[in-house]
Amino acid sequence: MRITATSIIALRALRRNKLRSILTALGIIIGVAAVIAMVSIGNGAKSSVESQIASLGQNVITVFPGSSNMGGMRGGWGSSSSLTIEDAQAIEREVMGVVAVSGEVRDRQQVLANGLNWNTTVMGESPGYLSIRAWELETGTMFTEADERSTAKVAIIGRTVANNLYTDGDPVGQTIRIRNLPFKILGVLKPKGFNFFGSDQDDVVIVPTTSAMRRVARRTNLSSILIQAQSPDAMPRIQQEITDLLQQRRGGREPDFNVRNQMELAEAATATSKTMTALLGAIAGISLIVGGIGIMNIMLVSVTERTREIGIRLAIGAHDRDVRLQFLIEAMILSLLGGVLGVLLGIGASELVSVQLGWPVLVSTMSVVLAVSVSAFIGVVFGFYPAHKASQLDPIDALRFE
Repeated sequence: MRITATSIIALRALRRNKLRSILTALGIIIGVAAVIAMVSIGNGAKSSVESQIASLGQNVITVFPGSSNMGGMRGGWGSSSSLTIEDAQAIEREVMGVVAVSGEVRDRQQVLANGLNWNTTVMGESPGYLSIRAWELETGTMFTEADERSTAKVAIIGRTVANNLYTDGDPVGQTIRIRNLPFKILGVLKPKGFNFFGSDQDDVVIVPTTSAMRRVARRTNLSSILIQAQSPDAMPRIQQEITDLLQQRRGGREPDFNVRNQMELAEAATATSKTMTALLGAIAGISLIVGGIGIMNIMLVSVTERTREIGIRLAIGAHDRDVRLQFLIEAMILSLLGGVLGVLLGIGASELVSVQLGWPVLVSTMSVVLAVSVSAFIGVVFGFYPAHKASQLDPIDALRFE
């Protein structure tokens, strides 16, 4: 009951000086709004990167070529590949928990169809590639294991290639020429857009791995091997088993390959976003401290102005804890009011940035709760000293105060 009555008194005191109360809360409003907006922009950037990484596939482990060291000539990462189709087959056969494996060959080629030509990425992949990349066909079907074994001249194409070479009809069943060899188009992939690295994922022609190696790129080794694990929890074990298997197949030689999983790629890609979010949040958080100092300053002024009022309350029987509670409640009301208005302003600013600049934003419930909680905490911390000072006034001195 005492808290309710004291809160009513505190609200009346704040209402008597509306403009001053609003200006005092303004520091908290700006601080909370800045925190919400900055964290939302940072979270939006992080979420955008994560979604782009997810578009590369689910639970993916990739084996890359390593460095080379031949006859005193040394090369860096990816300078030499000893990865083979047999390596990919051994991984699929011997490592438990592997859902799909695709030996990958990458090449750039000028392709022709309908009297038009287009420079694109030609990729050799296994039939499990679409499962690994979580990619669906818009029309048609994927080539089969039999096509890969027979080095069949078949292909599926991305939407960008289809739009540039087949402007007047369905590409499925038609022919596309790669290195002047006719490949029958079996299907068209659903559009995926640009990936995190800025590459157009739809600008691609995919053929069986064996066809790419023997007919297109004319090489004996793979560019990389893609593996899909059955679950995220199994990825560390599968990654280690792949490393051990490939090392065993090389007779204990110095590793000439690197095994990386998608989680490592995502962590590296989002590290910058996390750092920037923390930095922007910290800078915006300084505004909250400045707002707290403003509350302390105004509350000290209020104590001085209301010295006689405090003296009267103490003289007629109010306890010092009642006076302390009243000023603490006033400070908390200012902080909470500023926090709520700051949240609304921050969400509005985030949406405005999203609409006007096209930046991705993500307002998290946790950031809202944290901002309001911090604003209330600031009210208690910075309001305590003025409240304590008011409660320690001597009633006689306070009544004499002019």
